[in-house]
Amino acid sequence: MPDTKKFIENLSGAGKSIGVLTSGGDAQGMNAAVRAVVRMGIYVGAKVYFVHEGYQGMVDGGDNIKEASWESVSSMLQVGGTVIGSARCKDFRAHEGRLRAALNLVQRGITNLCVIGGDGSLTGANLFREEWSGLLDELVQSGQISEEAAQTHSALHIVGMVGSIDNDFCGTDMTIGTDSALHRIIEVVDAIMTTAQSHQRTFVLEVMGRHCGYLALVSALACGADWVLIPEMPPKDGWEEQMSIAKNTLYFVNFLPEDCVLSLLQLVVRCLGFDTRVTILGHVQRGGTPSAFDRILASRMGVEAVLALLEASPGTPACVVSLCGNQAVRLPLMECVQMTQEVQKAMDEKRFEEAVKLRGRSFENNLNTYKLLSHHKIDTELPHSSFNVAVLNVGAPAAGMNAAVRSAVRVGITEGHTLFAVNDGFEGFYKGQIKEIKWGDVGGWTGQGGSLLGTKRTLPAKHIDKIAEQMKIHNINALLVIGGFEAFESLLQLVEARSRYEEFCVPMCMLPATISNNVSGTDLSIGADTSLNAIVETCDRIKQSASGTKRRVFIIETMGGYCGYLATVGGLAAGADAAYIYEEPFDIRDLQSNVEHLTEKMKTSIQRGLVLRNENCSENYTTDFIYQLYSEEGKGVFDCRKNVLGHMQQGGAPSPFDRNFGTKIAAKAMQWISKKLKEFYREGRVFANSEDSACLLGMRRRALVFQPVIQLKDETDFVHRIPKEQWWLRLRPLMKILAKYKTSYDVSDSGQLEHIVRLRTKDISAI
Repeated sequence: MPDTKKFIENLSGAGKSIGVLTSGGDAQGMNAAVRAVVRMGIYVGAKVYFVHEGYQGMVDGGDNIKEASWESVSSMLQVGGTVIGSARCKDFRAHEGRLRAALNLVQRGITNLCVIGGDGSLTGANLFREEWSGLLDELVQSGQISEEAAQTHSALHIVGMVGSIDNDFCGTDMTIGTDSALHRIIEVVDAIMTTAQSHQRTFVLEVMGRHCGYLALVSALACGADWVLIPEMPPKDGWEEQMSIAKNTLYFVNFLPEDCVLSLLQLVVRCLGFDTRVTILGHVQRGGTPSAFDRILASRMGVEAVLALLEASPGTPACVVSLCGNQAVRLPLMECVQMTQEVQKAMDEKRFEEAVKLRGRSFENNLNTYKLLSHHKIDTELPHSSFNVAVLNVGAPAAGMNAAVRSAVRVGITEGHTLFAVNDGFEGFYKGQIKEIKWGDVGGWTGQGGSLLGTKRTLPAKHIDKIAEQMKIHNINALLVIGGFEAFESLLQLVEARSRYEEFCVPMCMLPATISNNVSGTDLSIGADTSLNAIVETCDRIKQSASGTKRRVFIIETMGGYCGYLATVGGLAAGADAAYIYEEPFDIRDLQSNVEHLTEKMKTSIQRGLVLRNENCSENYTTDFIYQLYSEEGKGVFDCRKNVLGHMQQGGAPSPFDRNFGTKIAAKAMQWISKKLKEFYREGRVFANSEDSACLLGMRRRALVFQPVIQLKDETDFVHRIPKEQWWLRLRPLMKILAKYKTSYDVSDSGQLEHIVRLRTKDISAI
């Protein structure tokens, strides 16, 4: 079979010029995207130009269009907003303005544009592309450019990246800036909740989002709000009465996207008489440093945008690079714009259900999960099953575990089951630390870090008979295990024990929750995003400490066991020069090469370095060894500092992503358990011993998938507690390229232009 792999080495940007601009409203992460475009463009041999102040700079020309250098994008990664400026431009909307813009681009040989902005900015870019040949003809006729110049620059290629905190652009799960905006909102909500609880007050928060309720909806999910009011789901008749039922709760929060009717706020006070405070978050949501997720998303998209421009031919339509699940995709720009316009049309015509579907599976899944978890139904409305479901945490604590437990408990109760909480994992299980857990017991859990149930690394095999006995005593009909590699091993042990103990012949589901992200069967684990943010925040501060000190290199040790996920992806998000991991063996020559690379770097205007090392990357090349080697070899050129991040990577409040991910997969897992309980209920009892009755729910590329744990055994390296194949290893060359190393980069996954209609019909369950 012929090798169909395609590598970056075979793509050349020699002779090409790329212009990069940010347009419309600013969004955190735009600078990371600009940095990636500039560095990837220069890496492949193209010239890259900054277009300052968006389309206005393109129309005005002059110093607004400047060639970028490798060093000119240093220190941009952690800066919010857009350092190359953005502006609304009336001139570009007029034909005369676009003619001037075309002249300015041709004079600099720019025929490739990377536009980072919202739907308006991208629509403008597509119009510009369609008019391009006509504009060149006009410039030839007026004598401003030659016939030869018009032929040389006959085609304009456009690639878009969506930078918008609103996440209102169809075709992508997450736009650049959305995750950072959620971070700002959740920080405020966590602070407000303490005062809400102190005074038994109701707080109404208004968030941004224009006509899209994404920020409000996901914020509501991530903080456990009692109510959310969004344009896609306006309140139904009698909503005030429903709301008043919740009066006995300690507090509840309404999220309102901007532009929702103000009278809704007044009704809360007038009709319900609650002591109410209103907080309008405003532009604080657009500000601040970008989150780890946004930096990684923007870096991946920026590299993908350059690849798309290199591969474009005169007939290639303008495309948008975006994210679907965990996969980068290219979509025709105008298909996305038309779909986005269809959403607005459906909203205007009050076809709200259709608008939700058009927004995509990610939005729809969020809304369905919110509906499952919101407004505690009156007990008489709940179905009653005779099933008992136990929930426990296993392994090390991971941020987001509590959000998953809360979601599982509440969805389980709405499904009619009796839920039991097991304290301290399987150690607590065999000791009988099992008690019923009710709806109110998990209130306020989403924002809590660690594990409120308690968690231990104890595996069940040693105490299997006592655990079976406790299963029998409490008549446990199903198990939901939330944890890391120990949870995976535990489920395998319980499945093996089925032949000896009928008590384990029940549906069992595992949710991956570990900062190390080292469990087979999933691309992402609950807790890893929070950990990445902790690493990136620390790296930002460490880099800042070097700003007053010339020529310094920092060696930072991250956790992760033998899994290099945190070191690699943290390195990409923090702008590291190198990341040492177990999965990619290295020797003294590699270390020497890295030192030489940093020595050369110190001769430029960027006089600091950042090196990450996974804790178990090498038995002999320890953090101390690498620190001493760098210190010795760098003498007279740079000095060294080291930092072991330790358990601070586990702690703190969970990130919005981890809260939302934990909430959604736990809800999905509990629905699966309900389905399996009915499926395996025979003659008055539950009996399940098939492979598909003990599963791990994980994210694979674009979908959330239930996979039998037995089938995942072959995919696992049990000695080193890692999957045999890990998707994120494909990001390592990207990190190296952005750090100015020559490397081999497989781009086989890139290049397929998909259609948004096809995406809609796929049964994907995106985050």
